[in-house]
Amino acid sequence: MRRGARLLMYAVTAAIVLGFGKVHAAQIGHYDFTGSARFSWAIAYIALLCASAYGVGLPELPRNFFQAVVSGAGASFGAAVGISLLQLGTGDALLPRFVVFWSAIGVVPAYALCSALAARDQRRRAGRDKVIAVLGSADEATLRSDLELNPERPASLTRTMSVDDARGAGEPDQPLVRVADETGAIVVVLDRLAQNDESVVAQAAQLHERGVRVRTLSLFYDEWLGKLPVSELERVGLMFDIGEVHRVRYGRVKRQIDIVLALLALPVFIVAIPFVLTGNLVANRGALFYRQPRVGKGDRQFEIRKFRTMGATEGPTDWTRDDDPRITRFGRVLRRTHLDELPQVLNILRGDLAVVGPRPEQPRYVEELVEKIPFYGLRHLVRPGLTGWAQVKYPYGADEIDAVEKLQYEFYYLRHQSLTLDARILGRTVRSVIGRGGR
Repeated sequence: MRRGARLLMYAVTAAIVLGFGKVHAAQIGHYDFTGSARFSWAIAYIALLCASAYGVGLPELPRNFFQAVVSGAGASFGAAVGISLLQLGTGDALLPRFVVFWSAIGVVPAYALCSALAARDQRRRAGRDKVIAVLGSADEATLRSDLELNPERPASLTRTMSVDDARGAGEPDQPLVRVADETGAIVVVLDRLAQNDESVVAQAAQLHERGVRVRTLSLFYDEWLGKLPVSELERVGLMFDIGEVHRVRYGRVKRQIDIVLALLALPVFIVAIPFVLTGNLVANRGALFYRQPRVGKGDRQFEIRKFRTMGATEGPTDWTRDDDPRITRFGRVLRRTHLDELPQVLNILRGDLAVVGPRPEQPRYVEELVEKIPFYGLRHLVRPGLTGWAQVKYPYGADEIDAVEKLQYEFYYLRHQSLTLDARILGRTVRSVIGRGGR
């Protein structure tokens, strides 16, 4: 239903814009709408409205009707301004103001309705995926915590059992089946020990025949949480293809898209330089750029560039935290607006970075993490990114524990690397920038 609500939002947006376009053509301008250049501008306006709505989190993120209306109004206003500036810049203002204005007004209640449908589905799904898991106590605590963080599919862990508790004493005694019946679970999760127990597997097979889904711990994490469990990293680290390594066509197309997006962002970077220079004179005196060595694809080191946000950060630095006292007043503005990231378009054009991929770390941290985390070096098989799955799924990391958490999401990205996933990450990055600001 959430996906249906989003598709409905896009369809209604198209219907509203094209509807007002037809009204203007028939009643005001007296021209053939679909046969004119105005139809192309209407399509561009539809795309801007849809992208803006998705960027502010519609239809899934608003928690109530008021938030949905405010978000819808913000999205429509942003798209209206965007199409107006686009037409002004091209000197080809063909889309009538009547269509721009009334479409912007008309989509707001439609977006609120779609958000209500998505919220209804989310409430329904929150208690739908009831899960029982046969696993150890350490994995239980981690799983409960992860389900509360940011799951891809809402689920509730209704009961956990050890292998001994789930095994039973024979055919009449089937504890796993009994607990599944009592809780109404629709998913059964088995860790490695449970998968090796014949009695537990036999009961899981019986539940499977009834329509209950059975998943290994690794597959459950993959489907419901969008990550790989830390206990499984070493075991599955080599058991999947990586798009950039095993699919040559994907790697080439991804690189072409990176170059196009970087070229589009390059004028924004150039325009931002005078603004940053002025802000630095007021509250961030020092060099314009911050340069730091990072580890990239194939363990090759490169120098990443950002607009400087700290007072003194030359050379290796400690993990950066949200409340880091080294961040200057203007530096916080740059971080909240993410303008500090703009110079990395140069790294993308040079081939050091991709738009989407695992974030690159400093060499000294990489040396430490490779020693402590199994298969950490797999992330260096692909080009690091300006943004990534770990960045949109997990809060800003500031220590080795966070590095382990992020790696679980990065392994998911490596396992599912594709243009479709890259597009999802870009969309969620826009949402994150608009909704939560910088780190």
